[in-house]
Amino acid sequence: MTHTDTPTNAGLLTPYSLGRLSLPNRLVMAPMTRYRGTEDGRPQPFVADYYAQRAGAGLIVTEGLWPSAAGQSGWRIPGMADAAQATAWRAVTDAVHAAGGRIFAQLMHGGRLGHPEGRVDGSRPAGPSAVAAPERVVLRDGSRQPSAVPREMTEEDIARTFAEYAEAARLAVTTAGFDGVELHGANSYLPHQFLADNTNLRTDRWGGSPANRRRFPLRLVRAVVDAVGAERTALRLSPGNPQFGMVEADPAPVYRPLVEELDGLGLAYLHLTDNDRYPALADLGPRWTGTLVANVGENGPATTRAQGEALIAEGRAQLVSYGRAFLANPDLPARFAAGAPLNEVVPERLYGWGPEGYTDYPALADGPEPAALTDAGR
Repeated sequence: MTHTDTPTNAGLLTPYSLGRLSLPNRLVMAPMTRYRGTEDGRPQPFVADYYAQRAGAGLIVTEGLWPSAAGQSGWRIPGMADAAQATAWRAVTDAVHAAGGRIFAQLMHGGRLGHPEGRVDGSRPAGPSAVAAPERVVLRDGSRQPSAVPREMTEEDIARTFAEYAEAARLAVTTAGFDGVELHGANSYLPHQFLADNTNLRTDRWGGSPANRRRFPLRLVRAVVDAVGAERTALRLSPGNPQFGMVEADPAPVYRPLVEELDGLGLAYLHLTDNDRYPALADLGPRWTGTLVANVGENGPATTRAQGEALIAEGRAQLVSYGRAFLANPDLPARFAAGAPLNEVVPERLYGWGPEGYTDYPALADGPEPAALTDAGR
């Protein structure tokens, strides 16, 4: 029996047991890149304030952290590649736990994404095939430049990448104190590049047939499960997502067996994003018997409370992830509970090196919101 085929009386604000974690509500703060790392990949001190402010979420998933220098996709994106970075993240997890929260680290390998001038080690990106990404990337000087043409990963590169992910997961759990890790297999990052049509042109055992294309994410998940345990390991997928130039003409033959194989591993959850091109929740949700986190705001309007409540009530997911709503509303669950208006994201302050537009959005307890903040998204 799956969790996604039976309606439920639960709602977004009802508790949920996620393995050994007791969530006070079913709202997940989605992972979102914010470029607030130091030049050597550590979170700046105010990052702890940002996540602690949002500890009322049922679960927080951090911005993507690179598991190795070879996976850094942009300057000032923080990492989880060494003890110094992990120790710096300990201040963040301590702050979240002290505020009563729960937090997973997202491990995000850029693969083909990136540029030597936007990496701590100056290395050239490598992916499944030598196909450059269409988007620009952030370099050391803060400018955005075209992505570099990556080199094709060798067998040695692939084996090393699995080991680096496993070590990053161990650092995240043991040194940094995270409650678990989410592997970013969506939105054009490395596992997605192995799954997609246009970024995996290989003819060896890592490419070609659907079975070969899903080999990398399966091996990756198993490597991390071996390192930290299935109950501390989760995966995010976005089948058919065209973001950042990805092409998947027919996701079903690739993702159906992938989800079915992963289902037997006992992962903490599967984080699945829906889109108009491929109804991932409808097609893959019934194939997953564990906890399903649904994201329905990717590449479209921000997810509303009504959409989240419907997903839970209809039994299509147990948890719902919110992105933009959590950026501007550190106390989002409390606002939903009170029926209060929501602050609106200020786009021009979304990215930057400092705390402005990051830790300064008001909570209800702070009093009336500034006139520039509206109730968009109610």
